[in-house]
Amino acid sequence: MSSVGYRQLWAVDPDGWRAAGAAWAGLTGPLDRRVGGLRASAGRLRGGWSGAAATAADTRLSGLRDELASIAPALIEVDQVLAELAGRLTVAKARLTEAVARADAAGLLVDRSGGVQVDPARVRPTERAGVAAAGVAAALRAALDGAATADGVAADRLAELARAAGTGWASPPPPGRPAPGAAPALVSAWWSGLAPAQRRWLIGHEPALVGRLDGVPVAARDQANRLLLDVRRAELLAERRRLLSRLPPGPLAAIRLSGVAGRLAGLDALVERLTAGGAPRAYLLGLDPAGEGRVVVALGDPDHADRVLTYVPGMTAGLDDAPGELGRAARVLDRCAALAPAERSAAVLWLDYDAPDLLTEAASSGQARDAGPALHSFQEGLRASHDGPPARQTVLGHSYGSLVVGVAAREHGLDADALVFVGSPGVGASHAAELGVPAGEVWASTATDDVIRAARSPEELGRRGLLRTAPLAAVLGWPDQTGHELWFGHDPADPGFGGRAFPSGRGGHTGYWEPGNPALDGMARVVLGRPL
Repeated sequence: MSSVGYRQLWAVDPDGWRAAGAAWAGLTGPLDRRVGGLRASAGRLRGGWSGAAATAADTRLSGLRDELASIAPALIEVDQVLAELAGRLTVAKARLTEAVARADAAGLLVDRSGGVQVDPARVRPTERAGVAAAGVAAALRAALDGAATADGVAADRLAELARAAGTGWASPPPPGRPAPGAAPALVSAWWSGLAPAQRRWLIGHEPALVGRLDGVPVAARDQANRLLLDVRRAELLAERRRLLSRLPPGPLAAIRLSGVAGRLAGLDALVERLTAGGAPRAYLLGLDPAGEGRVVVALGDPDHADRVLTYVPGMTAGLDDAPGELGRAARVLDRCAALAPAERSAAVLWLDYDAPDLLTEAASSGQARDAGPALHSFQEGLRASHDGPPARQTVLGHSYGSLVVGVAAREHGLDADALVFVGSPGVGASHAAELGVPAGEVWASTATDDVIRAARSPEELGRRGLLRTAPLAAVLGWPDQTGHELWFGHDPADPGFGGRAFPSGRGGHTGYWEPGNPALDGMARVVLGRPL
């Protein structure tokens, strides 16, 4: 393992490594254009040239095109390696800062080389002071060792890529594929048994398979799904062309075209975030533009994080508003970083289900039940692909998303250490004990002005006038409710549910992520496993 010095770690700039990685990933654009140019040239040749020489030329152009295309995953991988290095160095610097602050509080001096000694002007050199100095020295060494480990891991991965550049990026296709619906643990074992060149072949030639397999490492899924971004955008453009050619002008056509436009805008905003190059790096774990659109994006690499949040949004969520939903996950992650800068956290937006669009749909648990197996598999996959000691995994559901989480936990089981429900209409359970995690790790919060509270009783609906002014409240109320029952079961924020509640400020149904809202702090503390 390489060594990193005290002054060297203070001077390191993690953002510089992030920028370098983004620059490498940015080369995929020119590369794609060159591949497209070769494809166009081959098409022109085939249109006006035939015979043995034409066939040989076409074969050669095809080979060049495939060889260029095979480089794209490697460029993305360099970005991933350098982003991972930057993240680890950020944590190491935070630990260094904490150790120096600890030294100062104890009346100790840290010299320019990282040596620790008692400050005679502040503290007498006693045995107790010596113990404190030894503790600070150990913390400094741990920070430096963490940086050295990060440096060594990055150097090894980049060296392996350099070797592959000389020997060939990919091998012949590997035999066998996981059976449909294979458990993530089996998928992980299959992937681990492949040689690096075989994995690269699969990413380059079967990205749709690799990109959706729970249990495949996050980095590989990200590479595969990024290769499909242009394809997914082309699918949306083709859908728009079909609508324009088949539907007569009118309200229906306008609604359908507006939906496609919204998904295109959402996809473009998502691509902008994926290519931004800032911290934390975004990882694309799933994307399907069909219907309302589905997407799974991680901020930070869950495979190397100490704490992992999976956020499940609720009603009307789709590809069109995925950037906004990702922003909510980002706010929780930012708060985690503020509370625990020396720990690595990641947050995932999981929108891999058909969220209700209409209030009548939201009054049924059908779409939540349909989502359960996929959420179960995803959480199992996070656990299977994680590198190092198990992360603390938290699943957060908002509004109808809380029902998705609750039903999945109760009916299928979720690989989660904690569950969080905010703005919940009920989670499909009458007690926290039904959800498969310790009662002390089932958390909920509902703002006093959240319209979801109108689901408690028709009397409350009448007092607030919500039957006339809030359609959601009209759908949620029904005559036989009792004090703490909501549409989908006992209120998870009520003590009688058996979980734990945390406070929220006023902000309605969507204000839980607003800066300064205590609910934002509460969500972050649950993710970190910190006392509330």
